[in-house]
Amino acid sequence: MPATSRELVYQTLNFEDPARIPLELWYLPIAQIKYPGKVEALFAEYDNFDTTGVAPYCSEPDYARGDPYAIGSFRDSWGCIFENIQAGVIGEVKDPLVRDWEADRAKVHFPTEWLTIDPDAINRDCAKTDKFVKAGCCPRPFEQLQFIRGTVQLYMDLMDEDKNMKSFLDEMASFYYRCMELWAKTDVDCLLFMDDWGSQKSLLISPELWRAYFKPIYKNFIDIAHAAGKKIFMHSDGCILEIYPDLVELGLDMLNSQIFCMGLENLEPFAGKITFCGEIDRQHLLRTGTPEDIDKAVKEVYRRLYKKGGVIGQCEFGDSAPENVFQVYRSWRNIKNTEA
Repeated sequence: MPATSRELVYQTLNFEDPARIPLELWYLPIAQIKYPGKVEALFAEYDNFDTTGVAPYCSEPDYARGDPYAIGSFRDSWGCIFENIQAGVIGEVKDPLVRDWEADRAKVHFPTEWLTIDPDAINRDCAKTDKFVKAGCCPRPFEQLQFIRGTVQLYMDLMDEDKNMKSFLDEMASFYYRCMELWAKTDVDCLLFMDDWGSQKSLLISPELWRAYFKPIYKNFIDIAHAAGKKIFMHSDGCILEIYPDLVELGLDMLNSQIFCMGLENLEPFAGKITFCGEIDRQHLLRTGTPEDIDKAVKEVYRRLYKKGGVIGQCEFGDSAPENVFQVYRSWRNIKNTEA
């Protein structure tokens, strides 16, 4: 009997030689705006893929207001106001909430609504699917701090070891731990978190600052998941090669990062130690490459990073050529457990 999607993902994460590469699609609303029907066609062709999410069923309404992907203003769950000039993508915070930590701390809304999840409803949804289920909560401490404080000023706070910023970060981390602990008690297969850490060529802050402020937080996220028997996933854009060894050391199960930005040859030493969740280059290949380029790229990912598991066939469909996105999944489906 063929393995279910959930079983395939677990076999991949555990390096147990799955029969095929599990598939996952991420998409932005801009893809649906520019290419009507293409996202739906992808889901139809690949039977909704092998992973899924689940709603939190919170009893209290979220503090967020508006549509983050629509032109205009949007308020997030923490009270940050985003301004957007392009439909289909998320805008930017132009006026941070906190100009002074002591004077403006009260302007920040901690989204305690996230703590009112309905575990029974979540578990019922998990029981209805044979796909690998990811939690409906995704902490992002570094990015959220930037939205609240402003990027430049936050970098100064980190360099200056600002005690008020550190106190707030500790409070934010504790709140995220409570969220993760609640989700860890449900029947989801995987917890998740994210932070975009990289520029095109390096980390946005020094590895030493990252290890001082954020590595301990990530360790707690991962420990919460593993103590409950869950897998854990992280997303980060940019060149994060300098912290790959740290993430492997912490026991992170699955990482979505811009592997082509860093170079597959530089990531090959981590093959067999962590699962790479995609991705095929969305800066260049997905936008301007040919289907032949895509097929070559998929085969190179498989050759360098697959070790009886450890690779999930994923890409992000945004402002990309639809034929290239379709080719990503056709190429992964054609790859078996033989040399590509």
